[in-house]
Amino acid sequence: MTKTVFIDGEAGTTGLEIGQRLRGLAGVSVRSLDAAARRDRAARLAMMAAVDLVVLCLPDEAARDAADMIEGLGGGAPKLLDASTAHRVAPGWVYGFAELAPGQASEIAAAPRVANPGCYATGAIGLLRPLIDAGVIPPEHPLCIQGISGYSGGGKSMIADHEQTGGPALELYALSLNHKHIPEIMRHAGLTTRPIFVPAVGHFRQGMLVMVPLQLETLPGRPTAREIGSVFDDWYHATKQVRVRRPPADQRLQAEPMAGSDLMEIYVFENEAESQVVLVARLDNLGKGAAGAAVQNIGLMLGLHAPMDR
Repeated sequence: MTKTVFIDGEAGTTGLEIGQRLRGLAGVSVRSLDAAARRDRAARLAMMAAVDLVVLCLPDEAARDAADMIEGLGGGAPKLLDASTAHRVAPGWVYGFAELAPGQASEIAAAPRVANPGCYATGAIGLLRPLIDAGVIPPEHPLCIQGISGYSGGGKSMIADHEQTGGPALELYALSLNHKHIPEIMRHAGLTTRPIFVPAVGHFRQGMLVMVPLQLETLPGRPTAREIGSVFDDWYHATKQVRVRRPPADQRLQAEPMAGSDLMEIYVFENEAESQVVLVARLDNLGKGAAGAAVQNIGLMLGLHAPMDR
């Protein structure tokens, strides 16, 4: 039986990416409103009531309002996936990172409301949660997280700046150290000490690197890079969309090769003599970092594929 999906905010970058992927997915029909009706509250509500699942690709306040609209439908409410930041640490919402922990995919499949993760957060949590759960990194350990993303994650204005005028080669931002992904990183990685997070945008459209440097001598038991790699191997061995890779021989890594992929790759680079490592997650900011994760979650929520829990 075909399942129906409405993307509220389908004209934005993430909405367009999700729609494109869903239209190629068997068993799904994407419903749309005419452009003139997309701001009509009554038309939106009628569409929400008529479908199996609604995806919110809206600014945070608009997403909260839309979630309230759907809540008001009571027993006739569709399932809801929110791609905004609004509900990623909110009570009553399941976090939509299927590889987060054992049983997470089943929780997503059963949930009426799921919050799609942020792109940087996906990389950071993917690196940190296994090591924190294994006791390699204490929850209170002070950390610095760095990242660089393609400009497509910055919205229409940033995309226009890069594609029409060239844009800067590299730009650091959120240097107030208050990036919106920090609360979800702390909550879902299991951190109790707020990390320093320094993101950047590069002059390339898609792809992302998220890095966590570690001084191994400051960690309990002074773990080795091999031991850290073994934790990742054990954690992700049964997953399809997160792969643990060995570092390339030239010790270089570019973000752009992940463009168009819904996978995330995990690497451990080391300087054994100095007891230092850099953990790296490589993904597409529009793939596993946004639309790819959304389609994965939609598939689980609509029963289009069974959860593969570890």
